[in-house]
Amino acid sequence: MTKIPLISIVDDDKPVREATRGFIMSLGYAAEAFPSAEAFLKSDRVHDSACLLTDLQMPGVNGLELQRRLTEQGYPLPIIFITAFPGAKVRAEALAAGALGFLVKPFNGEELVACLDAALARREV
Repeated sequence: MTKIPLISIVDDDKPVREATRGFIMSLGYAAEAFPSAEAFLKSDRVHDSACLLTDLQMPGVNGLELQRRLTEQGYPLPIIFITAFPGAKVRAEALAAGALGFLVKPFNGEELVACLDAALARREV
């Protein structure tokens, strides 16, 4: 029996967080949502996640800092960033640090599916 991949979602915007969780679950994945990077980092889901979908701009620890902390702690999770405030510099920084996707809100479901497929294929290698 194969384990259903867990996709963790970190976004301080509750409607976006819940809609994204519902969409990911409709694709057949397990999904867990967190209102902040700190909440995710304190959870046991860091170890269980196959992929992380995170907002870029959040109060407290932002998405880039979350990415940096996970890498430093030895959890090189495939990360897909979502943001309402895209910028070429921050996009380049996220991708250079290993992000597999950088989606602009509101993002297209097909774009997210393509990023998830790439992230999960990377985990299987």
